[in-house]
Formats: sequence, C-alpha cells, structure tokens
Amino acid sequence: MCGRYSLTAPPDDVRALFGYGERPNFPPRYNIAPTQPIAVVTGEADGRHFLLARWGLLPSWVKDPKDFPLLVNARSETAAQKPTFRAAMRHRRCLVPANGFYEWGPGAGTRKQPYWCAPKDGHLVAFAGLMETYTDPNGSELDTATILTTPANRRLRPIHDRMPAVILPEDFAAWLDTVGVSAEEATKMLRPADDRLFEPVPVSLAVNRVANDRPELHERVAPPAPEPGVAPITAEVPPRRGRGKDKGKKDGGQFDLF
Repeated sequence: MCGRYSLTAPPDDVRALFGYGERPNFPPRYNIAPTQPIAVVTGEADGRHFLLARWGLLPSWVKDPKDFPLLVNARSETAAQKPTFRAAMRHRRCLVPANGFYEWGPGAGTRKQPYWCAPKDGHLVAFAGLMETYTDPNGSELDTATILTTPANRRLRPIHDRMPAVILPEDFAAWLDTVGVSAEEATKMLRPADDRLFEPVPVSLAVNRVANDRPELHERVAPPAPEPGVAPITAEVPPRRGRGKDKGKKDGGQFDLF
C-alpha cells in the first residue's frame, strides 16, 4: 500500500516533467498523509492540468462520507471491475507526482520500522491515480483521489507485499487518455516497478507523526536488528530463485506476479 509519500521537487521541475499549463507554486512536502490535499495531473481535451485533490477517494454516489471508508489506495488488479473505482478507471485517471514513498516493515519487537523508498538520484516519479469529484447535499464540490497499487517488486517485497503503481513518462499520454485508451488497456500499464527503481532506506520513527514534515525524515538510520534466522532487509535485489528454464529472461522479475 501507500499511506505516506513525499513531493519535494521544485514546482518548475514538476511542471517540466508532467507538461501541464498552470504555474502553481507549492512548498516541498516530506510527509504527505491521507485526507491532505495532494497534487494531481489530469488530461483534458485542451491538454494537461494541475490541481489539488483530497487524498481519499469519494465516489459520486456516496450519501454520507462519514459512513464511507477512506480510500487512499486501490488495487490495480481489480480497479476496472470494482463498482467503487470502475467509473474512475474509465473516465478519470490521473497522475500523482512524487519523489518517493514510505513503507513500514518488520522492526524491533512489535514496532514497525519505516522505510523511505525513492530513486537513488532523487528524480521524480508518477504514481497512477484515480479521481472523483464529490458533490455534497449543499452542492459543494470536492475533488478526491486515490493511488493505485500493485504487488511489490522483489526489492521491496521483504518490507511489504504492495507498492504504488508507477507510470513511466512514455506512458503518461496513454494513461491520461480516457477516450482512446480503455480501462482494460490502461490496467496493463499497472505492474510492479523495476527492481532497480526504488532503494529502501530505514528512517526515523518521526515519520509516524503527521505533524513532522521536514527533510530529516529522509535520512538513513541504523536498520532494525533482524529476528534470529531471518535475513536482514537490504537495498540489494534478492537473487532470483528459479529453475534453469528461467535463465536468460530479461524482465528482471517485473512480471513474475502476473
């Protein structure tokens, strides 16, 4: 899953990669949490647009948000079929700019250890997202969004079994094209990221507190001691376990779970 992430790149860098027309000015965010406004990029007939949406999707048919769960993530394998996400997969796909995300894995005792998962060079990535505009009984509109997830790749699997779905720059146009690209076709873009993309770095428990939003949250700390007989979590890609017939494959394990 993806319950916290960061967007720390300068606004001009985000605009250059995603190609929207607006020139928004926003501060770096190191600990973005559910229900907060998040940056999303949409594709319209007149081009791409930047807007802010509440993180936590609300389908248009919800009567009372208080009685509806907070949908910060959607499973990529079933989003095109689930009534909650089906319409958004067909008509309201979006991109969520990010520099990386946090995930919680095994720690000391019962306490989970947070990991900062980001490209080594700090470059931007695009999470696959879905949007819905919710209208309350008073007529007020609220843009809401969720982040799609896939099974984790081999590098991140020891930490958690899910990860955000990443859309590659060459697929931005197709993902946002809800007229020419069907939900079923778009679903094929949702696969585990390359094993080399994200490096998991153990970080301070300070990230657990939403009010903490500072650069120090990305700094490496000593990793938790593994339980006896359990291999430590490292940034190295685990060796592939397979029979001889798997030798020579060039997919890097990216499609193993499909």
